[in-house]
Amino acid sequence: MPVPTPHFLDHRTHRSRGSDSAASAPPVPVHTTTTASLPTSTGTTLVDIESDGIEQRSPADQLQALNNQLQLENRIKEGAENLLQMQLDAGLKSQVEEELELAQSKIDSIMKKIENYNTRTGRRVAHATENTRRKFNGAPLNALKPRDAVDEREDFRTALQEAMGYLRALHKLAGPNPLSPPTSPSSSNLAVPNESELNKLRVETMNSLIKVLQRNLRVRYDLSVPDVVQAVIPALADRATKQSRATAYRLVRHMLVSMQSVEKLKEHALDWYLVKSLSRDNKYTVEKEQAIKLIRAIVEIGSSRHGPGSAVGTGSVPLSEPVMRAFIAVAEQPEDPFKPICVQTLVEILLIDVQIMARTGGIHLLLHAINEGPAEMAPLISSAFLFIADSPRTRAYLHLGTDLEMAMAGVTDAYGKGADHADKMRGTAKLIVSMLRTWSGLMYFCAHDKLALRTLVDNLRIPTLTARDIILDMFFELFNIKPPEWHQAFLDGRRLTMYRRNRTKDTDRTAEVPLNKQDSLKLADQFVALLILVFSGAGLMDALTSMLEEELPDEAPTGSNMHRKATLLMAEILQTANRVLPLSVAAKIQALPRVFNLASDYREIEHRIVGTSTLSAIDTYNRHRLRQQLTAPKDVARPRANSVEDAVRRGQRQAEQTRIKLGMQMDDKNFQALLLVSQVLATKDQTKWNFDILQDLVEGPLLNPKRMEETIKVSRYMRKLISFFHPFAHRFSDLSKSKSNMRWVKLGCTLMNTLLSSPEGIRFLGEDDFMSQIVKSFAQLDPLNATQTEDPIFSKKRMQETLTYGYFEMLGVMSRRKEGIELLEKAKLFTAFYHLSELRSREDLIKAIIENLDYSIDGHSRIVLSKTLTSSYRDIRLYATNHLGELIRGSAQANAWTLRLLLTQLYDPDLDIQEVAVRYLEEACESNDVLEMVVEMNPTLDHLGEIGNGLLLKFMSTPMGFRYLYAAEYIDREMDAWFHERNLHYVFHIEVFTAKAFGTAPVDLEDEPLLTEHIVPPHFYGVMAKTELGCRVLTEKGHFGEFSQFIRKHGSETEDQEIILKLKSALWAVGNIGSTERGLPFLEEEEIIPTILDISEQNAICSVRGTCFFVLGLISSTPQGAEILDDYNWEATLSPLGLPTGLCVPTDIEKFVSLPSWNTTCDIDDGSNRLEPPASEEEIEVMTAIYNLANTVIANAASRTLTKMKSRREYRRIFASTTMLYRALHVISSQRYRLPVRRYIIDLFNVELNDEVVKKLGEHAIRLKLHSSTSSVVRGRMRAMSILGRPARHHHVSESDEESVSDEEEVPEVKKHPVVNLPPQIRIAGFD
Repeated sequence: MPVPTPHFLDHRTHRSRGSDSAASAPPVPVHTTTTASLPTSTGTTLVDIESDGIEQRSPADQLQALNNQLQLENRIKEGAENLLQMQLDAGLKSQVEEELELAQSKIDSIMKKIENYNTRTGRRVAHATENTRRKFNGAPLNALKPRDAVDEREDFRTALQEAMGYLRALHKLAGPNPLSPPTSPSSSNLAVPNESELNKLRVETMNSLIKVLQRNLRVRYDLSVPDVVQAVIPALADRATKQSRATAYRLVRHMLVSMQSVEKLKEHALDWYLVKSLSRDNKYTVEKEQAIKLIRAIVEIGSSRHGPGSAVGTGSVPLSEPVMRAFIAVAEQPEDPFKPICVQTLVEILLIDVQIMARTGGIHLLLHAINEGPAEMAPLISSAFLFIADSPRTRAYLHLGTDLEMAMAGVTDAYGKGADHADKMRGTAKLIVSMLRTWSGLMYFCAHDKLALRTLVDNLRIPTLTARDIILDMFFELFNIKPPEWHQAFLDGRRLTMYRRNRTKDTDRTAEVPLNKQDSLKLADQFVALLILVFSGAGLMDALTSMLEEELPDEAPTGSNMHRKATLLMAEILQTANRVLPLSVAAKIQALPRVFNLASDYREIEHRIVGTSTLSAIDTYNRHRLRQQLTAPKDVARPRANSVEDAVRRGQRQAEQTRIKLGMQMDDKNFQALLLVSQVLATKDQTKWNFDILQDLVEGPLLNPKRMEETIKVSRYMRKLISFFHPFAHRFSDLSKSKSNMRWVKLGCTLMNTLLSSPEGIRFLGEDDFMSQIVKSFAQLDPLNATQTEDPIFSKKRMQETLTYGYFEMLGVMSRRKEGIELLEKAKLFTAFYHLSELRSREDLIKAIIENLDYSIDGHSRIVLSKTLTSSYRDIRLYATNHLGELIRGSAQANAWTLRLLLTQLYDPDLDIQEVAVRYLEEACESNDVLEMVVEMNPTLDHLGEIGNGLLLKFMSTPMGFRYLYAAEYIDREMDAWFHERNLHYVFHIEVFTAKAFGTAPVDLEDEPLLTEHIVPPHFYGVMAKTELGCRVLTEKGHFGEFSQFIRKHGSETEDQEIILKLKSALWAVGNIGSTERGLPFLEEEEIIPTILDISEQNAICSVRGTCFFVLGLISSTPQGAEILDDYNWEATLSPLGLPTGLCVPTDIEKFVSLPSWNTTCDIDDGSNRLEPPASEEEIEVMTAIYNLANTVIANAASRTLTKMKSRREYRRIFASTTMLYRALHVISSQRYRLPVRRYIIDLFNVELNDEVVKKLGEHAIRLKLHSSTSSVVRGRMRAMSILGRPARHHHVSESDEESVSDEEEVPEVKKHPVVNLPPQIRIAGFD
């Protein structure tokens, strides 16, 4: 076997386009031959040649040449080492070892030369430095290039040389006489390799070239794509191995860098190679994978989208129809492992070029894939079709009433499918919800008088419990209905009175969330209002009533549960309609005429029972829900006096006050008895103490100064009690942190409060060792203190496992009183806090201090907080900022000191802390008092960038803030930015925002507040219009007039996406300006509202209509705007006080949701791709049978006919003819054939695909093309090729031929044996 010379590349790689999976060719050591003219380490090499003349070069050139030699020898060494790790025979192994030794010796020699050179150069530099210390005579500094740039340039040159060498090797291997390397380094005999060795050498060389392309991306731009393709063409032939074809596809993919490279690739006939590769079975997975990756790269790089303003789907994909149909056949095969990626690629092509998808049948495939799977691809496919349905130009490729309605088939065709179909129904239901929450989906399904929606609603009338349950859940999700926690009890038929006990906890939980203003504009509510109107018109309430009328005696429990669920949905719809719809519109839905007719039907007792029980259940549900609603405003600290729990709270307060009063009036005998019973004087073991008596004493009698003095001076009771809490006593501080021991922490806090309530207690607390021991315990943590111990009181372990943390709560109780703060200052505890705040490893102590200190009194507590806010440790600053924000949120009124500290955090170097401070400040500025106070502080917010925009917009909403920002030139700068750019950005932001609000996009849980998720993001022009000065500036700039003019001019635009985007931005700007009382006169002056109404009813772009719908809701936010819209038959929703809520709906819903009808665009074959009919009758028979394979009814008979034809002698020339092969390829490239049929047709022909055959196929494509002059003659001959009829043959006719002959034709009597022996069958005319 010839011995290859090893040569390995550098292992540094760059990420290339498209990842190569494990199925791709593994990295193989590169064996380049002498015939490829690649460098080796034997004989006379480039190293030797360069060494001969290195001394005659300049010093810089000498060092560069030595580095090049060293790099080359290192790669040879790495290649030899890698090769030795493989299993080699003895002869080859010895050769590789010799190469390794020779390379190592050369590396040592080169290293010595470099060291000598550096030594000489160093001496020269030192000598030159002395002579030129005061004068610089060198090159300019800007002419000196960094070392990285030089290395990159040299690496590129080396990589380019290597790539050219590998490319020359590939051309040599593709030549007529490829030669293998010599058998020994000194031998010059060249052997001709066999086919296996040739394929192996090609694969190794192509892999080496791919590594070079991955390592240096610039090489791809310098290599010629036609040159590379021409070199790899032999590797794509049928004679090559599947690994060779896969590597060739991979190499071509790595060469694609631009649209020009793809255009050059189209000049070479790779289509038929791809068609055959895609038709292969699963044994050729590695080849199909690389072919599919190449197609994806062509789509990604070479597709033309016709400019940024073109509509979705109006571009062009550089794939021919044969490749597209072969690719679609793979995506159509259920068992093919590449089906998912092919479907995904077709979705991408659909969004680029919808025309080629319609012409090749890709749209039909994707529509079936929505319903038939894969299930995880259904949302992606439906989203793509919704984009297509948004524009009238691409919408024309869809058949109204049949195409997108396939997505509902999983629900509408569920009757009789069984329980196994339930999972598919749930997936389909989620898909329907996501489609109906988009404007294009909703308006598409409203076509033909809501036929699709009526079909969906009518499924509730079908008596299938599983289907009904899933459809009801779908409507709950669609209408954004979130039933309360107790809804399951309602469904089970239980009473609802027991579910009010959790009210206090719910009140506390929801009270933490700030309430937005009543004029908050909710996009989701407005869309839900439209959905309720649409489905009410589609008969949803009648369908729910029909469910209630049915009797299910055999399934009474389940049936009654389903009835209650339908009642629950009905009640929730009525509640939502009452909230989001105008009163006149909601009244029509809430009338429930059919239910009241049933309740008043005295002739049918069953009807009356159903009606009355339904009304009673709805009333019960509504009353209980009304009781569950919070009656106290969340921004008021004290509950309302007329709340339902006021009596309970008042009784609890009276009982507590009475108990304290009785305790303070206790006589001496009872008091002494309680002291004895508590067992504090008798023992130090706290487990023997009577905790209840002890707690009553601390909360009652000891509040009396006389009793406190008695326990301190007479009985020494208080001294024994407080000694339990001394840290060094190790009694309280050693108790485990368990639920049962938490009571001792509470007792200690109560004891501190009691001591501070009397002068004797304050004096006693100041003289006791309690606080001094705490200070000494803190001193144990000081690294500079000599009193450190192995187990300090406040160690991390003790803070986590014992009650030591309780000392911070006690100190926090003391900080609530002025007397307690004086004691803390006297004990120098604040000094200890300052020292603790500097400990880097004890964040737990600092957090405990911040959390427990009280800041209501001005003093050291606030100084401690401000010190932690400016700590050198990020986590401490972040925690302190969050705590400060919670203090501002929980305070009943604005505090200047907290706001000033929060403003300081805006200048923190950490961006996360800045964002937290901005978020809390925005929340606090919802109050006008706080906003004015912050503006008076004149903060500088320019450094915040994007995160400070919301805060600056809040400043603009007040006259004082607007003047401040106007003086800072912020208004002019932002106004120009919004007019030119940010208006467009706002459209993207609001559409992503609405997608999240409607559940059609993934929602980041961190960015999803509980109550503000549906609030319209602030708009600069809308905020500007809130102040008189802002309106004046807006008038001076004249921006509103330009917006109005643009809306009038381009209101009917349907093609240019850039103009449509600007139209939406102008609409949002006008709507936000009109949402304020001062901004509405701008709209009246320009008379723009009728134009917006016309666009909402006549524009053919669904998303533009939806934008108008939301904009009209913004305009209805003011009473004047609501009155104007009422004149145009758009009703606004009002609050119980008669104020507009920012929601409005049209009176005539049909005008808004109905789209104009369209004629479906069909790509009809114009005959330009037709071929001349076959000349001989045998060819006609073969082509007729191939045509019949497309018909599933007669496909089996046609395949048997072709098999028998191939076995006969007179047909063998046909199946070896490239002309007939081209005809067959043309047939499967112009009609729909399944993947196994395509594979069967290609395998029929005994023609190996190679470069020569591909050239002949190209010649046949030109020669056989049908010319227009002969079209009339050919039509008759083409009819002869169809199965409807064929010219009679006088020498032999098979029985299978008789099947395809029409009844009108006369078949001559045949005396010879038939070619194919098949029984006669009845034939249906019209199938081909």
